[in-house]
Amino acid sequence: QVQLVESGGGLVQPGGSLRLSCAASTMLLRVYVMGWYRRQPGKPRDLVASITSSGSTNYADSVKGRFTISRDNAKNMVYLQMNNLKPEDTSVYYCNAQSPFNANYEFWGQGTQVTVSS
Repeated sequence: QVQLVESGGGLVQPGGSLRLSCAASTMLLRVYVMGWYRRQPGKPRDLVASITSSGSTNYADSVKGRFTISRDNAKNMVYLQMNNLKPEDTSVYYCNAQSPFNANYEFWGQGTQVTVSS
């Protein structure tokens, strides 16, 4: 069974920074596309950033230039460095792992809360 565990969320003032971490329970996910999503109340999860097993990245327009996704396959870890945070970034952030061969086969973490407020 695959397990994803997020950490690093918290309360930060606008303009501040946070670094989120996602720990995977198995090295099988080294071949998966990893992503960070966030959810607004009553809405589906929105893609924030994704990264392939080889390191190719994609970002939502709203976070380009501010957020950086990375992964350490040897450590089964995925990270999201968030800089210049805005109140609009406030959300629960979820780690996601998706098969590159079957998009319907994926795993989710439990989420970590990020609150940006003065």
